[in-house]
Amino acid sequence: MTPFFVLLDFISYLEIEKRYSKHTCVAYKKDLDGFLTSMLIETMEDLVSIKHSSVRSWMQELSEEGNSNKTINRKISALRSFFKWLRKQGTIDGNPLQKIKAPKVEKRLPNFVKESQLKREEEVVIFADDFEGKRDQLMIEMFYQTGIRLSELIGLKNEDVQAEHIKVLGKRNKERMIPISRELFEAVCAYRIERDKKVKNTPEFFVLESGFKLYPKLVYRKINNYLGKVTDLDKRSPHVLRHTFATHMLNNGAGLETLKELLGHANLSATQVYTHNSFTQLSSIYSQAHPRGRKTS
Repeated sequence: MTPFFVLLDFISYLEIEKRYSKHTCVAYKKDLDGFLTSMLIETMEDLVSIKHSSVRSWMQELSEEGNSNKTINRKISALRSFFKWLRKQGTIDGNPLQKIKAPKVEKRLPNFVKESQLKREEEVVIFADDFEGKRDQLMIEMFYQTGIRLSELIGLKNEDVQAEHIKVLGKRNKERMIPISRELFEAVCAYRIERDKKVKNTPEFFVLESGFKLYPKLVYRKINNYLGKVTDLDKRSPHVLRHTFATHMLNNGAGLETLKELLGHANLSATQVYTHNSFTQLSSIYSQAHPRGRKTS
């Protein structure tokens, strides 16, 4: 068996046992294919003989080719998983990644929309009073009020959207319940009335006028168009609304553990990035409220 066939077994393991998304599996395969090709690994003997010094040389090559530290870290992460699996399978004894330290990556604060920019009166002008308008406005509200991911929104089924909550199928097929407001459910009902005029007997909640399910590029375009009218942010995507949800929740008193569950994060460290934005808000309030911290013009 060649290393490339072993790699296919590893990708199958990620898909079936680890339940990684198709997108993640494709990315892992691409990164690992690149590593095997770059290191001239053609036989299992070549793969078994890989040392940490070889991995360091490969990292240096990636850097010299202009790859960012973030990209290199992603490739290293794929490599770690691969060699960990190889050791578990008994293919190798040691792990060449054990002595490898990933390059530091500068953490960027998530982009988010200010509360003052999300004005309801402006939405009346932006969205038409028809099927497409009600659907697009509901998508905006669903992203902002629940913090769900793009893939999760597209994957919503009719039965997943109830009066008090939505059931979301997140990464690695992990389900979670997210509460929704009465106001949001009223928007759901208004959309369902318009949708039932167009299509019936479709399991998907969000659909095109033809009855087919939404696709990512369409949703991205809709969100980009909307955010372009209410904010001057350079980045305008569904994920910005997810960041906005998280930041506004923290700024208004939500705890990190609660936010972690709502966002569907596996680890609290992924949620903590939003505390930077929240601290900025607290710092601003402090400078205005405390007698000796108050800023004067």
